[in-house]
Amino acid sequence: MDATTQSPHIADVLVIGAGPSGGMVSHVLSQGGLDVVCLEQGDWVTSSDFPTNRPEWELLVQKRWAHHPNERDVAADYPTEVSESDLSPVMYNAVGGSSLFFGAQWPRLLPSDLKVRSVDGVAADWPLSYDELTRHYDAADQLVGVAGLGGNPAYPDGLDYPLPPHPLGPLGLTAAAGLNRLGWHWWPGTVAIPTARFRELAQCERWGTCEWGCPRGSKASADVAFWVHNLRSGARLVTGARVREILVDSAGRARGAAWVDRDGVEHEQAARAVVVCCNGIGTARLLLNSTSALFPDGLANSSGLVGKNLMLHPCAAVLGVYDEEMKSHRGPLGEAVVSLEFYETRPEHDFVRGIKFSAHPIPGVLSQLEFHRNGPFEQLWGPAIHDVVAGHSRSFCFSGQIDDLPEETNTVTLDPELVDSDGIPAPRIRYRMSDNSRKQLAFLVDRMDEAHRAAGAVRTVRLPLATDQPGHLLGTARMGADPASSVVNPDGRAHDVPNLYIADGSVFVTGGAVNPTATIVALAHRVAQHLLTTARDQEAVA
Repeated sequence: MDATTQSPHIADVLVIGAGPSGGMVSHVLSQGGLDVVCLEQGDWVTSSDFPTNRPEWELLVQKRWAHHPNERDVAADYPTEVSESDLSPVMYNAVGGSSLFFGAQWPRLLPSDLKVRSVDGVAADWPLSYDELTRHYDAADQLVGVAGLGGNPAYPDGLDYPLPPHPLGPLGLTAAAGLNRLGWHWWPGTVAIPTARFRELAQCERWGTCEWGCPRGSKASADVAFWVHNLRSGARLVTGARVREILVDSAGRARGAAWVDRDGVEHEQAARAVVVCCNGIGTARLLLNSTSALFPDGLANSSGLVGKNLMLHPCAAVLGVYDEEMKSHRGPLGEAVVSLEFYETRPEHDFVRGIKFSAHPIPGVLSQLEFHRNGPFEQLWGPAIHDVVAGHSRSFCFSGQIDDLPEETNTVTLDPELVDSDGIPAPRIRYRMSDNSRKQLAFLVDRMDEAHRAAGAVRTVRLPLATDQPGHLLGTARMGADPASSVVNPDGRAHDVPNLYIADGSVFVTGGAVNPTATIVALAHRVAQHLLTTARDQEAVA
């Protein structure tokens, strides 16, 4: 190894990862006057860089902008070994992280999600109550500029949003009518995309390409929602900085991180406290790579649970084709309406926990063709495929996900052979869906198909499992009160390392069936507020 460049600067807090959780942590701490340094292995991506600015965008997203890092193979990415995984985890390394790729759906967990053990006798309860999280959800919504309609009967009273919801449009109205005929719950979608200009975010122009980058800067990805403000508050962001390991002193306290730049030069950044925000795969990888005489099995891993209980939220979808115009090219993509009708466990079901599904547009013709990929050959060329293309504007999609319960056999470990471009061991993902998950998925697909039929669809096409969706990487450093059965405490502080915190989806105890970003950011707000009162009291780094 070449000589290491050591920064003489000791930060109050070192944040690793500039995605939604790292953005929120840095925002709260820099606004509070702390000296914050954030290391991000990716780069800035501007709205003009996104493929969605170009007519051929659906071709570009097959490679350079693909969801899976093994397909992109760009400098900021690290490879993943997924031969033993039923799903290919979605990740993107950049300022803003994978929020550059998210559809901006912004639902909160439901109260039962935090007490699954008490309610259904499975998994484990969170060490937090819904009431404890509420003010952090509210604070996050106000910072991000969430658009939604208050009063959803699925949630406790008092939930509202800073901006009004997006118009339902033809597809939303059609989906709602079908759900009404079935007598099922539905509500206008909640998204982190403003219906009016909000701080640095432009008003949504309804391009519909949210999952591949908003070309007008309307989506609240963390680069726009947080980082432009964090820099003004004095936070220092270092891009192209791949963290090799978290360093500890002789007392077992975190003293900073070793990182390597794009030229292969090794650096060290010292700090009084370290917050890891690298997602449910990257965080486990970093902790397992941070070995020492004091922590031979990886940092903060006395429980043996770092990298275990990986949850990936298996997703399915059903395309519906209608006689009427649906304007399926109009956004936002996230969700026009959402149904939580089957969210909770029911005695008549042969599985525990439930599902969430929503109606949304299909922004491009090639995206629609993906539903037909596994069809008979005669339906994939000639007049048949032309008929499919012609039906694009008369189509929309119901997609949904399940409450993916944690299992210790679903893991992130270090691959013995695969490494990234800097020689750092890459993560090996082992993820197999349980029998309970497969039953949930089958039920989900049947209900989405039924909803389309009730709404008047003349034809449906099922996608029983979307193997490249979604990017919900949860559970590999779970929180809890007992150090023997958890990695961090309810404040996100590692049981084994008193000045090390984790503030991303790794700390989830269970995943719920809703999209997790709102909860990830709320938890990050909670961790940051705790740190704000304690960081300057951390012992100086030797």
